[in-house]
Amino acid sequence: MEKMACLFAGVLLIADAIFLMSLGVFSVGVMLPLAMGLTLLGLGLRWTAMQQWLAARRRRRIAWRWAWAALTAWAVTVVMFWSVLARAGSDSTGAPAPAAIVVLGSGTPNGKASPVLSARLDLALKQAALYPQAIVVVSGGVDFGQTRSEAAIMGDYLRSAGLGAERIVQEERSTSTEENLLFTKPLLEQRGLTLQGPVQLVTSDFHTLRAGWIARSAGYQQVSMAGAPTPLYVRYNAWLREYFAVLLGFVRREF
Repeated sequence: MEKMACLFAGVLLIADAIFLMSLGVFSVGVMLPLAMGLTLLGLGLRWTAMQQWLAARRRRRIAWRWAWAALTAWAVTVVMFWSVLARAGSDSTGAPAPAAIVVLGSGTPNGKASPVLSARLDLALKQAALYPQAIVVVSGGVDFGQTRSEAAIMGDYLRSAGLGAERIVQEERSTSTEENLLFTKPLLEQRGLTLQGPVQLVTSDFHTLRAGWIARSAGYQQVSMAGAPTPLYVRYNAWLREYFAVLLGFVRREF
């Protein structure tokens, strides 16, 4: 039973990773499940030999149990974090009309907006129509292996959907959420806007929690969040990536 569980879980994780990599997604939320899947598949294929190896030394059996206990404890923390993300999303109810809508970048495989980024941009279009007085800042630098910035691709997407070019501001240097917000500051100031004024961040639903923390830490005093739904096929991989991003954010004292 345990052998079959390892084989099944391994194949499932590997298939998920291969599918997402075929779409150009190579985040830790994809590569870690791939590594885990390969490990589980190898364990399942060598199950009998592994049991014999463990039976030969008591210390091996103890270490094996501790390893599984640690993995289980880690999995519990992941599930707890996911339960928080599942309840996250937009928090703009009752917020004043924003003077600026800031759209945070995401992947642009093959020079095109990914499904995750497209969802953010579609939500930004709705928010821009709802708040016609607001400028729209698209923020994101050049992804690894790409030649155009996320912001340039995002700007093209919004213009092709009918949003006036005069409303769009492109921030093309940032490579992280923290930089998105830091590099957006001077662009707002150039247009007479301050961090004391109302600003709305548009991102993915799973990202609103961390983005809000970083924005407030960066000095944005009236920030509201609009979270776009994450496609189901990449949702849990994105949540796993966000788990590590939050841990790294605490280490770096980003919030």
